[in-house]
Amino acid sequence: MAETPRPPSSAGAITRKLLPPPALCGFLLLLALAFTVSYAVGSAAGPVAPGIHGTGSAGNGREEKEGGGGGGMEDMPGMTDGSGH
Repeated sequence: MAETPRPPSSAGAITRKLLPPPALCGFLLLLALAFTVSYAVGSAAGPVAPGIHGTGSAGNGREEKEGGGGGGMEDMPGMTDGSGH
């Protein structure tokens, strides 16, 4: 006589339905590991360009330099920044 397959227990079926597929869990674990390793390597390497500083709280994102010749787009012939100045 052939046995008819029994339905899985209700607790096991509910648990399997709530858990994501194993491949998705593995992918997420690998992704988290890759980000962790890249963060650790970046922290160990240090800053890319230590001499560069943020723009501060300038209204338009520009930093005015003393002594003129700020190296902005206004110093380049034929180039404008679109502000009309």
